[in-house]
Amino acid sequence: MKNYDVIVVGGGHAGVEASMAVAHMGLHVLLCTLNKKMISNMPCNPSIGGSAKGIVVREVDALGGMMGIAADHEFIQMKMLNTGKGPGVQCLRAQEDKYNYPHYMQSLLDNEPNLDIKECMVVDILHEGKTIRGVKTSDGETIFSNAVVLSTGTYMESHIIRGTSSVSGGPDGENPSIGLSDSLRKMGLELYRLKTGTPPRIKKSSIDFSKSTIQEGMEGYLNFSFTNNKYVTLDEQIPCYLTYTNNNTHELIKNNLNRYGSYNGTIIGVGPRYCPSIESKVMTFIDKDRHQLFLEPEFKDGESIYLQGFSTSADEKLQEEMVKTLPGFENAIFLKYAYAIEYDAIKTTEYDATLKIKKYDGLYIAGQICGTSGYEEAAGLGLIAGINAALYIKNQEPFILKRNESYIGVMIDDLVTKGTNEPYRLLSSRAEYRLLLRHDNADLRLTKYGYNLGLISEERYQKLLKKNENVQKVIEILSHVHLGSGKRTTEYLLSKGLQPLCSGVSGLEFLKRPDIHYVDLYNLVDDIKDIELDNIGISQLETIVKYEGYIKKQQLEAESYLKFENYKLPNDLDYMNLDGLRLEARQKLDKIKPLTIGQASRISGVNPSDISILILLLKKLEK
Repeated sequence: MKNYDVIVVGGGHAGVEASMAVAHMGLHVLLCTLNKKMISNMPCNPSIGGSAKGIVVREVDALGGMMGIAADHEFIQMKMLNTGKGPGVQCLRAQEDKYNYPHYMQSLLDNEPNLDIKECMVVDILHEGKTIRGVKTSDGETIFSNAVVLSTGTYMESHIIRGTSSVSGGPDGENPSIGLSDSLRKMGLELYRLKTGTPPRIKKSSIDFSKSTIQEGMEGYLNFSFTNNKYVTLDEQIPCYLTYTNNNTHELIKNNLNRYGSYNGTIIGVGPRYCPSIESKVMTFIDKDRHQLFLEPEFKDGESIYLQGFSTSADEKLQEEMVKTLPGFENAIFLKYAYAIEYDAIKTTEYDATLKIKKYDGLYIAGQICGTSGYEEAAGLGLIAGINAALYIKNQEPFILKRNESYIGVMIDDLVTKGTNEPYRLLSSRAEYRLLLRHDNADLRLTKYGYNLGLISEERYQKLLKKNENVQKVIEILSHVHLGSGKRTTEYLLSKGLQPLCSGVSGLEFLKRPDIHYVDLYNLVDDIKDIELDNIGISQLETIVKYEGYIKKQQLEAESYLKFENYKLPNDLDYMNLDGLRLEARQKLDKIKPLTIGQASRISGVNPSDISILILLLKKLEK
């Protein structure tokens, strides 16, 4: 039997990133999946990015991950969100082709020499004491490895629910994963039940789109991957549409609550707060007379329209009645009915900030099994789990991203310190340093880490350094350039319909004006014309200059936060018998076992007085 360095269980977005990270770090990895054709499948909306999530895709790419590359390959539509707001919340969102995205990702995996793929169902984790040794499959085969990454998504003991019907099944008509949950419980791990869902798919030709509002993509240099310099023009993109529910829809829901799994007791698991079913939205926001819905194509050349915002656990007949109350859907033909899905996940108290299961050496988890929701969150977790599994095999220090470094760091810290009783979703409001964690600067924040880990090539790293050097050169030049009311400047500003300068300012002060952009200075300052800057570099330059004061303020706040992150807590600290700590703090600290004082300070139920005691303890230990 072949031995592997790492075995990854599950071929979703987390499993793909984990297995490719391990392979790119020079180790031999096996990806176990129920169905090879469903690797990187998008059982819910075939979209990548969105609020906060789009920045995570950029972060995954900056670290050497795969999602951004595949998302750029052949998308249906792309746009930058929140363009009317500051750079801290701007992010990309792309509508993907449900066939092309996974097909392209599968081709990347097939061409990776350090990666093998096996169709099987893993039912048991092999271990000697507290050390992982491999997995066992449903057909009795034993496969050995020194580390295992579990990324089972929503498949573990999953049930598909419509109305009062609850049947064993996985997403998109696939089989569930049976048996692994029992194995994990026998290993002493605590599991819990979560729920998510998906809306119906409607035949495109049966919809009257004239009753909806068109939603175009966006022109411009829009890409997730920093390696991509090809762009899709607006005329090559396919539009989406916007419509709304109405009083007829809401009355139908209110009068038939017993026909929804979420209201008739069929569903046990807790659903996602920020992606609720249509029945939950109607009943929670009872005063709202409508809710928006987006009509999004699933394929470039296909009939399937995804009815975003209309997730439901209703029975099939009621689904048809509900959909036909929508404007333009009077003659709607269903291609696929909506469903809710329940599945097993692992409690957040079972793993640490490296995504390692605390009770076992060599066992890591990633994706929705961690208690999260979303393809992008899964990809970020998968990448970190794969990196740390590889570092464990290499006997090197684990890799942990901090809250001031990335949204991925925010997510993992939230999970292990605050926990979650529902599918966790990243939001820009969760990041206290979001002006530092921008869409445009993910490469500046993270590519050095990817390079040091062996995930970023020398060529790509040198290109980053050169770009950053050029940005700094332009800033230096502009800080010494003087622009005044001379003829050249005045004529240029008037030709652009801009107000001429009354007195002299530096190039940097000039760029801080809201109506001035780099292209304007490029036309006025000859010294910067020989300095090469791509679109990403220009975006970074403008943000650095225009938001200098705000950025410096957040950097100072982050530096204050980092003081506590440098206080490492011993893994074997006996919190239950630590004098001075309140009982609640002892229990929480003992359960979570924080790695640093900073992490301990963010645990609910741990007060400043408890933190002071921990700091005093560390000082005694240092002496």
